[in-house]
Parts: sequence; C-alpha cells; structure tokens
Amino acid sequence: MVKKRYLKDKINRLLEMFPVVAIIGPRQCGKSTLAKDLRPDWRYYDLESPNDYQLISDDPTAFFSVHKERLVIDEAQQYPDLFSVLRGVVDADRERKGRFILTGSSSPHIVKAITESLAGRIATVEMWPFKQGEFYEKEVSESYAVMTGGKSRAEDFKRLRPVVEPYQSAHVWFQGGFPEPLIESVRKPEFLTQWQENYIANYVARDIRALFPKLKIHNFRRFLTLQAQFSGHQLNMSDMARALEISVSTVKDYLDIIHHTFIWRNLPPYTKNSLKKVQKAQKGFFRDQGLLHYFLKIGDVDQLLLHPVAGFSFESFVIEEIIRGFQTTMATGLEFNYYRTIDKSEVDLVVEGGFGVVPIEIKLSSTIKRQSLRGLDNFINDRKCAFGILVNRGQRVEQISDKIVQIPVHYL
Repeated sequence: MVKKRYLKDKINRLLEMFPVVAIIGPRQCGKSTLAKDLRPDWRYYDLESPNDYQLISDDPTAFFSVHKERLVIDEAQQYPDLFSVLRGVVDADRERKGRFILTGSSSPHIVKAITESLAGRIATVEMWPFKQGEFYEKEVSESYAVMTGGKSRAEDFKRLRPVVEPYQSAHVWFQGGFPEPLIESVRKPEFLTQWQENYIANYVARDIRALFPKLKIHNFRRFLTLQAQFSGHQLNMSDMARALEISVSTVKDYLDIIHHTFIWRNLPPYTKNSLKKVQKAQKGFFRDQGLLHYFLKIGDVDQLLLHPVAGFSFESFVIEEIIRGFQTTMATGLEFNYYRTIDKSEVDLVVEGGFGVVPIEIKLSSTIKRQSLRGLDNFINDRKCAFGILVNRGQRVEQISDKIVQIPVHYL
C-alpha cells in the first residue's frame, strides 16, 4: 500500500493551473511513487531506462507529436534537451493545463533548465523524505495553516492536536525519513545502516561522478564525512579547508554541490533587521538526520540523546520538518533563514512569506527557562511580529507569553 504524501493535494491543484509540474528532490525520497500515484492512468517513461531514453531522445519531435499530454517523465535531468522541446509542445496548445509531470533528482542544473526553458509554463515542487506524520499516515498538522493565515495570534495555536506520539517523532528523527529504510527496518532493523551505506556510496560513485567528472572523488567523500562534525553549526570554511588540506574555494564548491543535490541545506542568515548588527556566516546541516547519525555511528535513540551532537541534530530535524510543512501549503515567496547578532542574540529559524515573518526557536529539552528565549523576545519586538514559536519536546501546546507559544515537535 502506498502511503499518502502531503504534497499530493498541492500538486493536484497545480496541475489545474499549469501545463507541467516538476517534482524535484533527492533520490529515493518517493518522487516516482508519488507521480505514479497522482496519475496512475498516464503513460510512464523513465529516462534512466536505456529503452525509454532512446525512444524519447532519438526523435523528440516525433515522440511528442504522438504523446502530447498525460505523460510522467521520470529522472528528466538525464536528457537536458527535453525542457526546450517541451516548451514548443506546451506553446502549441498554451491553454491546456495538466499535461505533463516531470521528476528530477541529484542535479544542480535541473532548476536552471526549468527556469530558462519553461518559465511561466511549469510549477516546481520540492519533495523530501517522509515527514513524521506521513510515515505514520496522519493528516498534516494544522499549525502550518495557522502560521500562513496572515492574521494569526499566539492563542490561535491552542486548538492544535498531536500529529504523532513523542516516541514516533523520536523514531523518525533518529532513523531519518527515507521511505524504504524506514519501512523495511520495522521488520529488519539491520537494513537501515546497510541502506544508508549503499545510498552514500551510490550518491558519490554515480551521481557526483556523473555530474562532476573532474571532481576528486576521494576528497569529496572525505568532505562529506567531515560535514558530520559541522552539521548544525555556522560554517567556518577555513577550518574545513584546513582539516581536508584543500582550498577554501573548493570547500565552497563542495558545499554548493551537496546543497543543490539535496543532501545538505545551506541556511542563509536573516539580515533584514536594521536595528542590530547581524552575523552573516551561513549555517548548514544534513537534511536527513538519519544520514548524519550514520556518519557519526550513533546506534539508537538513547545513544543519540547522550551524544554531544543531539541538540544540533534535533534543531536540524525540526527545521526540516517545518520547511516541509510550509511547502505543503500554497504559500508563495517563502524564505527560510536563521538569525544571530554580534551580541549572540539568536533565533534558530525565521520563516518569511506573504503572511509575514514567523520566528522559531528550537530547544531539545522538554522544559524551558524563560530567560533562554531572550533572542526570540528581542526579534519579536524588533520586527513587530504577531507571534513567535518555541519548538521543544514538551507535552502540550502552551502559551508562554502574550506573543510566544510552545509547540512540541510531535505536533508538527
């Protein structure tokens, strides 16, 4: 049985508005399964299949003269010319919507190709591994509807209900959200690390080697392992370069590669507060915490909670859960940043969109000392925010002050 993905309803709505919808994201996150589930009666072509690739690439004009709509084309980045060909196909009948679904993974070039060739004709949706509620087949949290409502206040979150149980949230945090190992390891626990090891090996040996044939693969693999020590931190590229005995410019290139191939997230600083001197270093982390825990050889949740990386890992897990939640909505113009001033006042995640600015502080503990939210208080006051959010491992939603609400992670 296919588990319902939260993006399904959004993509269906976008197919009513655009001729083409592209689903992009990391390998093995469920893009192909979702595309087939969205339109099970459409023709399906996989450009990693030699036969399908040859069928389309040998004479794309002839192919699309026969197949003008109702197509799912998987791993579209394998044939870059596809996007310019599709532009002509779409423009020949510009008013017709919902004609093609494309998927793409592990390519920093696919977004550029979409933008240059299909601008105005395509909606692009980023997909991810399971959000915690998806794996347990629960409905998406109402918190995202409240946050994007535009006129919400802290007290509006009181109606929220838990999405999963706390132990279920911890399970997805530790193992990560990739569907296959999360599902299979229920019956075979050892499958998780076997899958993770092969996933990283294939990512480096296949995707990276194919995309960047001149890259020194050995150095890149060492860099990937090193990033486990930097995940969740502000990024000091000089320290990284020194540790690997490579140049700072090479470190920057590597960071761009892992960010654009969906393994890592570079989180830029929020610099729109003119009242304070803001630190401008990037922050970064593995998007899937299961991969981080694999690199660090953390064997279970108990080991994780005792590990020095626990707080950074939890923060990264929550940030990804929140970003994925916002991406299930129809909100546009979304920006995700972190905030830290020279005097160490900080907010872990700042979300901005047409609804306004939502500052979010993240704490691993289940209880909170009020003075530890000074950075959140200051940001709310400086930016005149309607509310701010504390995410932790508490038991229930609680209003901490007139503008700060606690939302436990299992409510997200």
